[in-house]
Amino acid sequence: MVTVEEYRLDRDSMGEVKVPSSAYYGAETQRAFQNFPISGLRLPKEFIRALALIKLSAARANMQLGLLDPKNGEAIASAAKEIMEGSYYDQFVVDVFQTGSGTSSNMNMNEVIANRAIELLGGKRGDKSIIHPNDHVNMCQSTNDVFPSAIHVSAAEAIARRLIPSLRVLADALEKKVAEFEDVVKAGRTHLQDAVPITLGQEFSGYASMIRHGIKRAEQARDTLMELPLGGTAVGTGLNAHPKYSELAIMEINRMTGLSFRKAENMFEGLQNKDASVEASALLKVIATSLMKISNDLRLLNSGPRTALGEIDLPVMEPGSSIMPGKVNPVIPEALGLVAAQVYGNDAAIGLCGSLGQLELNVMMPVIAYDLLQSIEILANGSRILGEKCVMGITADKKRCMDYAERTLMMVTRLTPKIGYDNAAKIAKKAMTENKSLREVVLEEGILPKDKLDEVLDLKKMTKGGRT
Repeated sequence: MVTVEEYRLDRDSMGEVKVPSSAYYGAETQRAFQNFPISGLRLPKEFIRALALIKLSAARANMQLGLLDPKNGEAIASAAKEIMEGSYYDQFVVDVFQTGSGTSSNMNMNEVIANRAIELLGGKRGDKSIIHPNDHVNMCQSTNDVFPSAIHVSAAEAIARRLIPSLRVLADALEKKVAEFEDVVKAGRTHLQDAVPITLGQEFSGYASMIRHGIKRAEQARDTLMELPLGGTAVGTGLNAHPKYSELAIMEINRMTGLSFRKAENMFEGLQNKDASVEASALLKVIATSLMKISNDLRLLNSGPRTALGEIDLPVMEPGSSIMPGKVNPVIPEALGLVAAQVYGNDAAIGLCGSLGQLELNVMMPVIAYDLLQSIEILANGSRILGEKCVMGITADKKRCMDYAERTLMMVTRLTPKIGYDNAAKIAKKAMTENKSLREVVLEEGILPKDKLDEVLDLKKMTKGGRT
């Protein structure tokens, strides 16, 4: 049972609030914690780090402008840096489903930084006469420009640091298989029906290209997030912010991230509109689409092992059934299917949230932040796992691939330029009806001598395209 002695009294503009004595947050955070017991979900660490980075950059900009006492400013910057490095995450207790601007989370950050800075200056938590969460930590800022800026910074960093490198791991793994399977001839399939021959390497080259294109899309998603409405304050006019504040703060953000953020071309658009986040999410959905396609193909190619395609073997990861001994399932590709489905759901939510901006502000931002960062995280983790734990260990059943290639009746396509489409179709139909190979029927019909037939139906040559 929590006793009164374990609380301290903190005050905000609405009056006194009991706050746990061990907490670095204050009255406004406590109110939000009590107001929104909805999901238990908190904003991700990447977002908290970006928000702290903005506070640090704001403090340094305000010190340069002579607006913030250097002693106080350095204490604020030090506290923010501790949070950036991973400390005090347990102090960010506000639920994702909160006030739509993110004011509660912004104040959560302001209060934690203020109280930690007060400690660094030798004071007691809650003594706002030393450091005030609004007057000092939030100087030249509003939630309305800070929160969307934190979305952009956190998402762009996560894409640059995690998603793009992970996609490169997967692309490299696929390209190694392209070379390894270069000479493995197999039957192509369209509509899940037999088609002309292809090599397994060619098939995998399509997958590798998807991911290389995905890397470009991830880079595009990162770049679309480079505009920051920092300095627009409440409605985009920049009220209460120094004219040079935005430039200095963003310069500091760039110095610490190594990225190239810039001031929003139009502050009003930056506050009202979340199209950049919607666009970034849409690009992530395209990457998820590629991962879903590749994963499903790997499952099909691995299907069996005795009653389906069985052209490739995936690494054995774990038992596949609680009732069927010896069963092994394609668990990594299946996990990627779940990832892709979640990214699709997140994209739908982000798109809806982006459409609900009203007048000078979008009030759906916490969900945009959470879903966008989750999509980046699971795509990064999933693509790396697919590359390292699945693709790198794939082997080909070369004999089975060749057997299927020999059995596909669509080799008849190679004869079409010589005997015409209708005659070629009759040959294929006869082979199918009489359960004979295409070669047998061609020889029986006396269409081509054996040596010429072997030349025309050279499977490896057929995979190189062209016309006989």
